[in-house]
Amino acid sequence: MGIELIILLLAVLAVIAVYFVLKTAKLLIVNTIMGLVILAVGNIVFNLDIPYSPMALLVCALGGIPGAGLVILLHVFGIAFLQPNSF
Repeated sequence: MGIELIILLLAVLAVIAVYFVLKTAKLLIVNTIMGLVILAVGNIVFNLDIPYSPMALLVCALGGIPGAGLVILLHVFGIAFLQPNSF
């Protein structure tokens, strides 16, 4: 009887842990998608000509909305994410 209660308690704790992990992962995925969308919309609407290099996409994917803002600001000020022949 005692083993069954311990297993049931561990199963309930595992379900709760998985719930919180998936809840956090959902927020991270939404933030990543919004960052990539902001980069694309900024390129299209404001004609920024930011190249979709692996580094720019990685910053937007990992940083989300703040990452997209950082890529756009660095491009506008001419610090990074420039076209290859824009020197």
